[in-house]
Amino acid sequence: MGEAETRLKALMIAALSGDAAAYRVLLAALTLHLRAYFARRVGAADAEDLVQETLIAIHTRRATYDTRLPFTAWLHAIARYKLIDHFRRMGIRRTLPLEDAETVVAAEESESAGAKRDVEKLLSALPPARRELMRQVKIEGLSTAEAARRTGMSESAVKVGVHRAMKALSAMIGPKS
Repeated sequence: MGEAETRLKALMIAALSGDAAAYRVLLAALTLHLRAYFARRVGAADAEDLVQETLIAIHTRRATYDTRLPFTAWLHAIARYKLIDHFRRMGIRRTLPLEDAETVVAAEESESAGAKRDVEKLLSALPPARRELMRQVKIEGLSTAEAARRTGMSESAVKVGVHRAMKALSAMIGPKS
């Protein structure tokens, strides 16, 4: 688990246990994270509204978070749904490359465990080094630079490794010709 995942998950668990101070710290940290996430995708003008919508959704759905699962996957699923809703409201039709997928885990509790198993099964088919890069960059949300420092690889090697892993995963789940 990444440092951010560990910290955010601990704050969420404390918040769910009634720790109001931990909840305030969590929301402040998520605000910064979500602002960057949305600004990269829609620009600063719409990002703030999406941040607020996502924080409200997190607040109203916090009881659905399964503490056995990664927090950032749950968070990114909600943020992604808010982004999709925004695009629909604005009449924007956009396709996002598979490489931009933040998570494959569904928001619904019953689907979440199944999706996690599916992702784990797919990841297990990858070579160990690529599997670890996928976990760090696509699941934990580390930047390429952070993953490079953690693994001792160059940033270019991390990018190539993640790209090749995504290509392999795409071939595994794509239509068979």
